[in-house]
Amino acid sequence: RGGACAHSGGKMASTAAGKQRIPKVAKVKNKAPAEVQITAEQLLREAKDRELELLPPPPQQKITDVEEINDYKLRKRKTFEDNIRKNRTVISNWIKYAQWEESLKEIQRARSIYERALDVDYRNVTLWLKYAEMEMKNRQVNHARNIWDRAITTLPRVNQFWYKYTYMEEMLGNVAGSRQVFERWMEWQPEEQAWHSYINFELRYKEVDRARSIYERYILFRALAALVLVHPDVKNWIKYARFEEKHSYFAHARKVYERAVEFFGEEHMDEHLYVAFAKFEENQKEFERVRVIYKYALDRIPKQDAQNLFKNYTIFEKKFGERRGIEDIIVSKRRFQYEEEVKANPHNYDAWFDYLRLVESDTDAETVREVYERAIANVPPIQEKRHWKRYIYLWINYALYEELEAKASKRTRQVYQACLELLPHKKFTFAKMWLLYAQFEIRQKSLPLARRALGTSIGKCPKTKLFKGYIELELQLREFDRCRKLYEKFLEFAPENCTSWIKYAELETILGDIDRARAVYELAIGQPRLDMPEVLWKSYIDFEIEQEEYEKTRNLYRRLLQRTQHVKVWISLAQFELSAGQEERLPRCRQIYEEANKAMRSCEEKEERVMLLESWRSFEDEFGTDATKERIDKLMPEKIKKRRKLQAEDGSDAGWEEYYDYIFPGDAANQPNLKLLAMAKLWKKQQQESEAAAMDPDKDIDESQ
Repeated sequence: RGGACAHSGGKMASTAAGKQRIPKVAKVKNKAPAEVQITAEQLLREAKDRELELLPPPPQQKITDVEEINDYKLRKRKTFEDNIRKNRTVISNWIKYAQWEESLKEIQRARSIYERALDVDYRNVTLWLKYAEMEMKNRQVNHARNIWDRAITTLPRVNQFWYKYTYMEEMLGNVAGSRQVFERWMEWQPEEQAWHSYINFELRYKEVDRARSIYERYILFRALAALVLVHPDVKNWIKYARFEEKHSYFAHARKVYERAVEFFGEEHMDEHLYVAFAKFEENQKEFERVRVIYKYALDRIPKQDAQNLFKNYTIFEKKFGERRGIEDIIVSKRRFQYEEEVKANPHNYDAWFDYLRLVESDTDAETVREVYERAIANVPPIQEKRHWKRYIYLWINYALYEELEAKASKRTRQVYQACLELLPHKKFTFAKMWLLYAQFEIRQKSLPLARRALGTSIGKCPKTKLFKGYIELELQLREFDRCRKLYEKFLEFAPENCTSWIKYAELETILGDIDRARAVYELAIGQPRLDMPEVLWKSYIDFEIEQEEYEKTRNLYRRLLQRTQHVKVWISLAQFELSAGQEERLPRCRQIYEEANKAMRSCEEKEERVMLLESWRSFEDEFGTDATKERIDKLMPEKIKKRRKLQAEDGSDAGWEEYYDYIFPGDAANQPNLKLLAMAKLWKKQQQESEAAAMDPDKDIDESQ
C-alpha cells in the first residue's frame, strides 16, 4: 500500500507540473532609450538618502554583575584581536584597541598594546604621540619621559617629539631637564624655529647670557651652512642684533651688524641688512654713521636690488638731512631709472639725452665723458639717415659740452673729427656737423682748418646747405673772389636752383658789377630746368627796373610772354608801363590790356580772363574816359549758374553740383542757346510784372484815369 501511495503521489505531482505554464518573456515594442536615464550612482545615492541599507542599532545592554562585564570584555577584546589579526599594519585598529583599554583603566594592557604596535611600525608618529599622551594623561611622568626619550632617539628629525618633550618638562617645572632636551636637540642642527624656541625658552627665565650664547652658536652654524648655500640669508643676523638692541646692549648690537657686513662682503650684499643697520644707528642718533652706511651700500649694491634702500635713504634725508642731501638722493634714483632704460634699449637716444642732462647737472667731467662715450658707442645698425637723425645730436651735444663746459678745445676737435669719420658720406651726411666743426675752428682762430673742413665736405658729399654755409662764411670774411668761385661750383652742382642764381646776381649787384649780374641772370633764364622760374624772372625784371633800363625790362616781359601767357605776367607788364613815368604810359598800358585780352580769348581758364578784365576796369576807372569805361563794361562777361553731373571714383553717379560760368560778349554768337536763354529771362520778367499788377489793383485805376 505504501508503494502504491508513493506511486500515485508521484503521478499526481508530475501531472501538476505538466499543467503549470512557463511565463512568457515580455516583448518590448519600443526599444529606444528612455528620455531620462538612471545611472548606478543615482541608485546608490537614493538608497543612501532613504537609508535603505542601514541596519538598526543593536539594543542597549545593561550590565548588572561582574560575570556579564567579564563576558563583555572578552567579546570586545576578541573583536579587536580579530581585526588586528586580519591586518596588522592598520595602526588605527591598534590605537582604538589601546584607547578602549585605557577607558577601562587597564593601563598595563593599553601599554602592552602600544608596545606591540610599535613592534609593527615604529616610524608611525601618531602612535608615539598617542602612547606618550596616554602616559601623561594618567600622570605616569617617568613612563612618558621614557617614551619621549625612545621617540627622539628613534626619530630625531621629527620636531614634534622635541617640542612636546620640552614643553612637558617645562610644565613640570624641570627647567634643567628641558634645557638638557634642547641641548640634545641642537646637536642635530634643526631648523630655524627650533633655535628660536630655545632662545625664547631662556628668555622666559631671564637667562639673557644663555640666549646670547645660543644666538652665537646659531649664527656660527648658519655661517658654516652658508658656505654651501648660493644666497645666504641675513635675517638671522638682523634678529640677533635686534635681540641685543632690545635688551639695551647697543655696543653688542653694532658689533653684530659689523660682523654681518664683514661676513657677507661685497659678493652677497643684501639691502635689508644695511637698512636694518642704518635704522639701528638712526635710533642711536648717529646720523653721520647712517649716511655713511646708506652711501656705502648704494655704491656697491646693484641698482635693481636697491629699491628699498633708496626709499629708506630718501625718508632719512627728508627727516634729518639738508636740501643738498635730498637732491643727491633724487638724482641717484633718477640715474638708476635712466640706467635701466638704456640697458633695456641701448638705441633709445631720448633716454640717453635725459640721462646726460642729469649727469651734466651734477657730476664731474670724467663721469660725463664716460656716459657720452657709452652713448655714442650705440651706432644705429642701419645706414639710413632717418635712423641717424637723433643719434647725431649725441655727438653735437658731446662736442658742445667739451667746448663750453669742459673748456677742452683739443678734445672738442677730436670729437668732431671722430664723428665725421664715422658718418657714411657716400650714402648720406649731415651738413650741420660740418658747419658746426667749421664754426668751432673759426672760434679757435683756425681759419685754414675751417676752410679745409668745408672744402672736404663739398668734395665728399656736396649739399645745398653746405654751399650756403661756406658762402655765408666767406661773405662774412669779405672774401668775394672765393664767394664767386663757390657760387660757380654751387651752380655746377645744382643749376636748377633759382635761389642760388638770384643770390649770385645780387652779390654782383652789391659789388657794382652790373654786367656780371646781368650775365648771371641771362645764364639762369637759359637753363633748361628750373625749380622756381617765376621767382627768377621776377628778380631779373626787378633788377632791370632798379637800373631804370625800361627797354630791357620790356624786352624781358616780351621774352617771358613768349614762354607763358599767364594773366599775372600781362597784368604785371601793364602795371610796369603805368609806373614807368613816361608821357605815353596810359596808351601803352591800354594797348597792353587790349593785346592781353585778344591773346586770352582762346584761354580755357575763364577766371584768368575775368581777372584781366577786372584789372583793366580798375585802370579805366582811375585813368579812363566815359567811352573807355563803357567799352570795358561791354567786354565784361555775364555770370550764370549751371549744373553738372558728378561721378564717384568707381564711376557711379554722385549727384549734381552747381557752378558759375562766364559768358563773354564775343562768345554769344557762337552759342545759339544764349538767345533762347535771353528770351526765357524776358518772359520771366514779364510774368513777374503781370503778377505784381494783379496784386495792386489801385495801380490799374490810376493808369486808366
